[in-house]
Amino acid sequence: MKFKSLNNMKQLFFSLILILFVITGFSQEKEYKIATIAFYNIENLFDTINDPNIFLNHEFTPESDKHWNTEKYFPKMERMGKVINGIGAEMTKSAPAILGLSEIENKTVLEDLVKAKEIVQYDYQIVHFDGPDHRGVDCALLYRPEFFEVTNTAMYKVKMDDPEWTTRAQLLVSGKFDGEDMHFIVLHWPSRRGGEKKSAPKREAAADVTRYIVDSILKADPNAKIVCMGDLNDDPINSSVKKHLRTASKKEDAVDGTMFNPMDALYKKGIGSLAYRDKWNLFDQIVISPSFVDKDNKGYIHYQTFVYNKPFLMQKEGKFKGYPFRTFVGNTHMGGYSDHFPVYMYIVKEK
Repeated sequence: MKFKSLNNMKQLFFSLILILFVITGFSQEKEYKIATIAFYNIENLFDTINDPNIFLNHEFTPESDKHWNTEKYFPKMERMGKVINGIGAEMTKSAPAILGLSEIENKTVLEDLVKAKEIVQYDYQIVHFDGPDHRGVDCALLYRPEFFEVTNTAMYKVKMDDPEWTTRAQLLVSGKFDGEDMHFIVLHWPSRRGGEKKSAPKREAAADVTRYIVDSILKADPNAKIVCMGDLNDDPINSSVKKHLRTASKKEDAVDGTMFNPMDALYKKGIGSLAYRDKWNLFDQIVISPSFVDKDNKGYIHYQTFVYNKPFLMQKEGKFKGYPFRTFVGNTHMGGYSDHFPVYMYIVKEK
């Protein structure tokens, strides 16, 4: 498949010419709109003000052992802006149209983030709710208004067996993407704290909530375009993803509400979004509803999915060479980006 870029500043989307080889053996040129949808666990994006109501907040103040202050806070914003500006830019020459985020303290940090010099031009708008997470971090969605118009937002809490233990709420944002109905669910399922097996029921409970949201949307519109994206704290092969969210690794198996998980193929190739004890995991995932892979669909369809793992995002030396270059390791300020790589997908639509 060969690409040739088109430049037209009057268009809202960058276009492509795809050379499609058809059954007849002849080639046919078609023009396509293309856009990037991405997710990024941004690693504990806290402000520097102490909020006694937030469990982790005391760790991110000037007086803490991390010495988290404005001299570290604003450079982190600029580094995040650099990353966001590059996601998907190989093909679109632009930043993502839609960006899901996790590990956000509040709306204030998002307002500072969208002002970062490398992305301020995109006028990112913010969707965020203060959630119940005991660590004080939430999910959020940034969107570029020339691509997307929000029509509805909602927050779904995950009930746990332990009434004193809370986790991130799930964010649903619905609207018109280039005039087409789309729904985005931003997720950060419970961690593996206490061990993968012991903590698995928490992630399965979170997956059941995500599936409930998906089913509710599909009940109203069986052809709905739904994007579930987030840090699932499980790999594509785990039960929470495969059975509870109900995903398939092949497009042809994404039928009757079964979601297509393009991350499955990446995981089987050994590609990850984070590393721990010399093992790569692909916790950061983008999962989509069947309409995104329906060949007869006249709207936007899935094209490709990637982990954004450019060399500048990696640790350059030492024991953890090649791992994501983090902001902190313990209380040591590394001056990096995040302990996760972003993930993204291209969607295309024939013009």
